[in-house]
Amino acid sequence: QVQLVESGGGLVQAGGSLRLSCAASGRTFSRYTVSWFRQAPGKDREFASAISRSGGIINYADSVKGRFTISRDNAKNSVYLQMNSLKPEDTAVYYCAARATLGYSSMPTDYDYWGQGTQVTVSS
Repeated sequence: QVQLVESGGGLVQAGGSLRLSCAASGRTFSRYTVSWFRQAPGKDREFASAISRSGGIINYADSVKGRFTISRDNAKNSVYLQMNSLKPEDTAVYYCAARATLGYSSMPTDYDYWGQGTQVTVSS
């Protein structure tokens, strides 16, 4: 069982930066692939980025590539999402999710555990 808690969201102007954190409970956090998803009002939840168990394999959605950086610290049971050059279209609730199955997936239904989400609002 893994419990995930996101933090770091907030209101920022376009072009600004935020760093999201996802803190996990449990001693086996390093066994989980972790991804960040986001959901804007009226839209489906969409994949943003994923990081493998060791952190050696990273994936990004095209919409965030070059602007967002995912990282993890297994000793601290945490995953981070550094978001730079933010745009109004990045406004959404951001969720971290974990899956025990090897390899990442961009499908929300493939994830076993979810956090409660943190709101990111980018003003123009």
